[in-house]
Parts: sequence; structure tokens; C-alpha cells
Amino acid sequence: MSAPSYPPIADYALLADCHASALVSRDGSVDWCAFQRFDARPVFSRLLDWGRGGYFRIAPHGTYAASRRYLPGTNVLETRFETAGGVLTVTDVLPVTERPGHPDHQLIRVVRCLSGSVHVAVEFEPRFDYGLTRPRLEIREDGLAFVYGGADALVLQCELALEHTDLSSCCAGTLLEEGEQAFVVLTYSLPHEVRVERLDLAGACARVDATVAFWERWSERIEYDGPYREEVLRSALVLKALTNAPTGAIAAAPTTSLPEEIGGERNWDYRYSWLRDSALALDALFALGYDEEAHAYMAWLRRTTAGRAEDLQIMYGLGGERFLPEVELTQLEGYRGSKPVRIGNAAAGQFQLDVYGELLDTACRYAERGGAVDDVFWQFLTEVGGEVSARWRLPDQGIWEIRGEPRHFTYSKVMAWVAFDRLVRIAEIGGRDGPLDTWRAERDAIRALVEAEGVDEATGAFTQSFGSPALDASNLMIPIVGFVPWDDPRARATFERISSELSRDGFVYRYVTDGVDGLSGGEATFAICSFWLVECLARAGEVERARELFERLLGFANDVGLLAEEIDPASGALLGNFPQAFSHLGLIQAAIALAQTSAGAGRR
Repeated sequence: MSAPSYPPIADYALLADCHASALVSRDGSVDWCAFQRFDARPVFSRLLDWGRGGYFRIAPHGTYAASRRYLPGTNVLETRFETAGGVLTVTDVLPVTERPGHPDHQLIRVVRCLSGSVHVAVEFEPRFDYGLTRPRLEIREDGLAFVYGGADALVLQCELALEHTDLSSCCAGTLLEEGEQAFVVLTYSLPHEVRVERLDLAGACARVDATVAFWERWSERIEYDGPYREEVLRSALVLKALTNAPTGAIAAAPTTSLPEEIGGERNWDYRYSWLRDSALALDALFALGYDEEAHAYMAWLRRTTAGRAEDLQIMYGLGGERFLPEVELTQLEGYRGSKPVRIGNAAAGQFQLDVYGELLDTACRYAERGGAVDDVFWQFLTEVGGEVSARWRLPDQGIWEIRGEPRHFTYSKVMAWVAFDRLVRIAEIGGRDGPLDTWRAERDAIRALVEAEGVDEATGAFTQSFGSPALDASNLMIPIVGFVPWDDPRARATFERISSELSRDGFVYRYVTDGVDGLSGGEATFAICSFWLVECLARAGEVERARELFERLLGFANDVGLLAEEIDPASGALLGNFPQAFSHLGLIQAAIALAQTSAGAGRR
């Protein structure tokens, strides 16, 4: 049964080994795969251009019913195909190497016939450079195919007899009887480093088993034992999967240009690490007991942001890269015609005032957990404070990275308040010297301005920007970062207005677009904003209301528990890059809030 072009985004499942990533559709097709790093050139990218992007599919001939699951506590995928003649499973894994920092750059696919007999088919159509390069494929002896062209190379080892379908593609097929199994191994390398490491079935299965054991050991370390534990663990597994092992950086998503609106232009490259995610990520990792990952992420953050405070960016490459030029691949049609396809992200060069508060909040959380803030790092943090002093009165592009004119966003000013507040806290925790009285005075001045200019007189709710009554879901973070208490009338007015005016069925939009952000079209509800609403409701004592919304949100995760950036509450479709670390961070924090408030722990 051939797959229709462009399955729903929810039809995909993530494979990752903390270096590479792949997305596998429900019908057994790898439609996205980047081996070197999450932001590397993909070798399959049919997700962004169905005709030219390339794919790697293993599935039965004819009609079937497909279901799938992750093996418990792992990122190893098992797809089950039920046909009229029998039942087949395909186990997909990016094997985790025993040598940290030295990935095997492999994809292993093991096919098993559980009952009856099933005719299985392999379709292999690699395309390099986002589908722009059609490589040459050579079939050699003993089930080997070599693929090369440009700066990439692949070796395919297949137990089944390979046949050319054209110069760049091949296929294979066989009939498997009950109890029989076969495997396929795809290995990536640079063209000048190609080596052939032949595996037999036992060796391939051993690598699968070792990877299963790695993920199981990692999952056993989780210290969360509250409600929705399986959903929290799955979200933690997503965060670990999106962690670049050599550096500790967490990618926002493994994909680029999956649209926020089908056919629209809101298509961005999210294969980088945002400072706005950092405090939430650190908080979640520490709360779940993953201190090692939290310290590794903080070490990346310190290395990457080092230098002049005035050069601080909102995002960086996973290796700490600062130069992330945005390019439009005009040759590609985009997911379901959503153009343009972009690589790189021009928002890296924007002025976003909130980034200073996010960095200092992260450093403060780290210090509160016993992390060391040495003299060099403290000097840098105080220089960041100097930048905030010089710039907090300026308009900015805001947390949502608008591409229109800068404004005085209320949340941006609140995060400037957070910057000074956390500087004072870090100094107090570590007994550090610094201009504490100046920081306190700046903090008080920002509070006075926000309370005078950032609150709607008629309703008492925080507004999107000064001089405008419009709402913005980022203001749900205002009590979360501690600017006001959870039960402050302004906080309650904010989340009640957002719940009724900026939501659909309780699911929260970031803001009303209407062209005010410099872009055409609209977008769906933003998953993390809806989870922020859950947290606000729970912490303010509306526990049952929060739980009801949380459980409805969980119902929009796909069948293997993954969330994209956005949710269309009308159709149930997941939209935007997938899976999204921000969404899963929101899920974790909301679940913790529900657990603490349900247990009577109250407000943090």
C-alpha cells in the first residue's frame, strides 16, 4: 500500500541517538534523517518535498493495518503491520555507541514475521543536500550498496537481494515466514572516510539490544513519581533524544520549516538551542533527577555565551555557533506546499530583551542547586547586567521574534526585571560583590514602569505591549518567573482573559496575529502556552480546572506521545516543527505543578 503524499505531522515518530535524528512515518518510511548532527544536511527529506526529498521505506506489499509503540522506557520504535497473510514488525533504532562522542552514524532496521507469511518490500531512495543532490548508487556483491555524491556518502547493507530502480535508488523484497527475520543497516560517512563494517543478524540485534538497555537505564534514573508519570517520562526521553551528546546543548526540534499554518510562510529552522528554553530545561532536568544532563547543558551555556556581554544572542548552534544565516531553498515545495523552506534562522540577530533575564534566571537556578558560579562567570553575568541597564528602556522584537517593528513588550520588560532580581539573588547565594543597590533600584524602576504601562486599566490584565490592550500568552509567565504572586489579581485577570479571549476550547494562541508581526497568515494554538495556563490555574488553586485542561492537551499528543509546536484544536492536527522540546518542557512543568498542588504542596 503506497503512502499518500505528506502524511500528517502526527504520523511521525522520532529516532535519535543524541547526535543524529530521523522521523519514521506510520507506514514505515524514513522521510527525514540527518546523521552528523540535528542541524546537518539530511540524506532523506521527503518531509519537505515529496517528489525530490528522498526516503527509505520498509513495509509489507498490499494492504495492512499499522500500529506502533516505543519499547518501554526507550527511543526505539517498533511498528506492527497486520496483513491478511500474517503479522510483521519493523524495529527501528539509531544505535547508541558505547564510545561517547563517537557515534556510529547508523540506522538499523530489523524485520520479523510474527505469524503467517508476509511479503516485505524495501524502497531506498537517498537524496542529499535537502533533496537538491541526486547521488550515485552502486550495488556491489553480497547485498551492499554504496551511495556517494557531494559531501556525503552512505553504505547500505541488506540481507535481501538489491535491484536498481534508477541511477540513485534501489529496492528489495522477499517473503518472510513465521519466525523468520531480516535486517538492514545504513551507515553514513564522509566520502573520503567510507569503510565497510559488515554485520550479521546477531550483531545487528546486539546493537539494538544495547541501545534498548541504554535507554532503559536512563529512564530508570527519573525521580518523578507523581501523576502522569508515563507522559512525563516520554517528554524527558524527548529532551534527552534532542540533546547533542558532545556539547550538552538541547535542540528546540530536529526539523526545519514544518509549517505553523498549512500553505503559509511561518516556517522556521528550529534545529538550534534557544536561551529562552534554558531556564525551563534546567529546572525540568533537575526536578526529574537528571543532574548530569543539567550540568552538561549549563557547561555548554557558559562556554557558548562567553565573550562580550553585548554580543549575547537569543540562540546558538549546537556546537556554540553564532553565525546562523537564514537561506530560503526556493527549489523545494515545502510540506504540503508551505513555502519557503528555510535553513538557518535570522532571528539569531534580533534584539530580544528577554534573553538577558533568561540567561540570568538559568544561572540563578543553577546556583540554587549548588552549581558553581566562579569568578570568570560572575564577571560575565555582571556585564550582562550592565547591558540590561543600558538597553531595558528600548523596544525589542519580543519573545515571539516578530519580524515587524520593535515594541515595548510587557513580558520583555518583566524579564529585564528578572535579570536584576536574579543578579541580586546570585550575589546573595555566593556572597559576591557587585552594585547590588543599583540593581535593586533598576529592578524597582522596571516594576514601576510595567505596573504603570503594562496593565490594562479596564480589566487589570497584563497587556502585550505598552499602549495596547492586546493580550499575549507570554504574560502567563509573569507569575511563573515570580514578578507577581500566583493569586495576584493582575495574574488572575491575565489568565482568565487569555482563557476566554485568546483561546479556543481552552487551548491558547500566542497572540492575535492580524499582520501585526510582519508576517501574513495565522497559526494554531501554541502547546507550551496552553501548558503555562495549566500551571497558572493549578498554582492559583484551580486544580480541577487545570487537570481537565491538561488531560485534554494530552489527548492531542500523537500515538507515541509526541507533541509538535502547535495544536489545531478544530482538526486535532499537530503543526510546526516536530517534536518540539518547548512543548514537552511545558508538559513536564505542568505535570509537576499538578502533582505539587494536588498533594497540598502549594505554590513554589
